[in-house]
Amino acid sequence: MITVKTFVFNYFGENSYLLYDETGEAVIIDCGCFRKQEEEELTAFIDENKLTLKHNLCTHLHLDHIFGNAFLYETYQLKPEASRLDAENLPSPEDQAKLFGLPQQVKAVPVGHYLTDNEVIRFGNSELKVLALPGHSPGGMVFYNEAQHFLIAGDAVFAGSIGRSDLWGGDMDVLVMAIRKNILTLPDETVIYPGHGEPTTVGTEKKSNPYL
Repeated sequence: MITVKTFVFNYFGENSYLLYDETGEAVIIDCGCFRKQEEEELTAFIDENKLTLKHNLCTHLHLDHIFGNAFLYETYQLKPEASRLDAENLPSPEDQAKLFGLPQQVKAVPVGHYLTDNEVIRFGNSELKVLALPGHSPGGMVFYNEAQHFLIAGDAVFAGSIGRSDLWGGDMDVLVMAIRKNILTLPDETVIYPGHGEPTTVGTEKKSNPYL
């Protein structure tokens, strides 16, 4: 049984998700911890619950979702796992920081494994299916757990909205098409955990999301 722990990190109010099951093995998705106290909050939770991090997964490589990658690598020796399309087509974290007007330097960590559509990520007794969700970024991914009917959606879809498409390599038509194909076809009860804001469900978004 997977437990989903949400942390809200950095300037952008980004949702970082720590998933773990009864074995104590865990994955972190979109680690956005930026400030020292955010790093301490994450490590304290991992230590208190005696968790072993197995994967550092990225729905996409926009800055607010990867602030914590250097910290994870230095602390847990985990390189990020992400799409090759994002790794090869997005500006470096440092360049993104400049474009967002942020003064801090952000360390880049090379992707250790390129995720592919329909790949299965395993940890403990649990698994997540990787689904391609381009449009917000060139190589956006979401992570689906069929057994418990939930989805970690990054910035693809939110409660009542969808991700922006005006950043590097974004495409609104591609995004909407991908959401309709890979998210709205899931069971209505599937919980969507977005990259910002509160969770929603597939059924709710099918009925009321004005962009879909």
